[in-house]
Amino acid sequence: MSNFGTRSKSSPPDAEPASGGPGGRPGLTLAAVAVVQFMVSLDLSVVNVGLPQIAAGLGFGEVGLTWVIHAYALTFGGLLLLGGKAADRYGRKRVLLLGLGLFGLASLAGGFAQEPGHLVAARAAQGVGAAALAPAALALLAATFPAGRARVRAFGVWSAMNAAGGALGVLIGGVLTEYAGWRWVMFVNVPMAAGALALAWRGVAAGPPPSRGGRPDVLGAVLATAGMGLLVFGVVRTDQYAWTSPVTLATLAGAAVLLAAFVQVERTTTREPLVRLGLFANRSVSGANAYNLLVGAAMAAAFYFMSLYLQRVLAIGPAPAGLMFLPFALAVVAGSVLAVKLGYRLPPRTLLVAGGLLTATGFAWFGLISPDGGFVTDVLGPSVIAGTGFGLCLGPVVSTATAGVASHETGTASGLLNSSRQIGASLGLAALGTAAHNRTGGTVTPETLNDGYAFGLTLSAALLVAAALVALTVLRRTDPPA
Repeated sequence: MSNFGTRSKSSPPDAEPASGGPGGRPGLTLAAVAVVQFMVSLDLSVVNVGLPQIAAGLGFGEVGLTWVIHAYALTFGGLLLLGGKAADRYGRKRVLLLGLGLFGLASLAGGFAQEPGHLVAARAAQGVGAAALAPAALALLAATFPAGRARVRAFGVWSAMNAAGGALGVLIGGVLTEYAGWRWVMFVNVPMAAGALALAWRGVAAGPPPSRGGRPDVLGAVLATAGMGLLVFGVVRTDQYAWTSPVTLATLAGAAVLLAAFVQVERTTTREPLVRLGLFANRSVSGANAYNLLVGAAMAAAFYFMSLYLQRVLAIGPAPAGLMFLPFALAVVAGSVLAVKLGYRLPPRTLLVAGGLLTATGFAWFGLISPDGGFVTDVLGPSVIAGTGFGLCLGPVVSTATAGVASHETGTASGLLNSSRQIGASLGLAALGTAAHNRTGGTVTPETLNDGYAFGLTLSAALLVAAALVALTVLRRTDPPA
């Protein structure tokens, strides 16, 4: 078959979406999921333009500043599997509402932060809330729109909102930082969380009775989050301790032990494992998650470098810098719409390969930035190419990652996909940020900063080429049947 979704033999191509249970309203469900995805994606990028002002306002150091992003991405990525399992076990609507409440409260607390630790803690709490609501929302989308053109359109809306949130987050963050203060990059989430909560309360069906087959594997979640946190911490600290130093080697070894323990726990636990390891035997699941991890690593690092390049090298204010990301946002939305149209005729693998290579081309162009660069040559051109490519692969990777998965594991598969992206984002930012910092050297000037950012953007392009190769070699030409 040639579109994003999977079709059953009994479902016509234009089958109407299911309600997902008694009392469900598919339109409101789609609206709630769209707002949730926009908000979660927005929060990954909205703080980027405000980072210099956050550093000045709260006293962050150069390397410590990255933990404003790491704290969110690590708790988000590390707990997503637990969130997906909780959605399957306790009910998707219930977990979605709880996650939205926590996310809104954490955003409010972050806006009132008085010290670096306060903001990092609030960002970590946001990640916990997002880890609950994101897989529940995606599982609801998959269940409400099970097949046919309705599924393709629904995932097209999801991918467009995902893309718009990530890209427009930089623009919104810039405007808020310059005209309202950096604290509003946190406060902005509160009304969105409240709106999504109202939509979900009215439009999402209660669903079938929750499964009570076993207790969630909390130990596995702790081991996964601790292992990934220690891994990122070890990579980030390579600016102070060399890769071969005893400190770095001990930190990375500790991370490896924790992650190995996580795998062992998942194999032997008497509780409900966070992820059934046999799920990775599904080539769509394993290939889509490997692809998503590499794309997440490249995108997080690229947004970080371009935000700092515009402000610290070209000396552009937060609001104009955010405005310069608007072409990227529009290109991502255009790419998402194009992916829906092509999704009726082309296999998802083709779209993933094309999207990855197109985005890599744009990032390689970004890697040619210069200290006296201009908007058209250094920002606009590569933004259009990279944004279109990124939008082209968003919908297909989501649909591929949930193809051929049993209905009782859709929450887990959704959590796994979100987890791979967030873990990739944190690892990519840590590794590429450290590489860029080392390239910059001890003397910080616009020229040395430009060299570091350009190097990081070039590495981001290489990661996207690797993602395209994964799609080409791991994924089948067509989705498995429903």
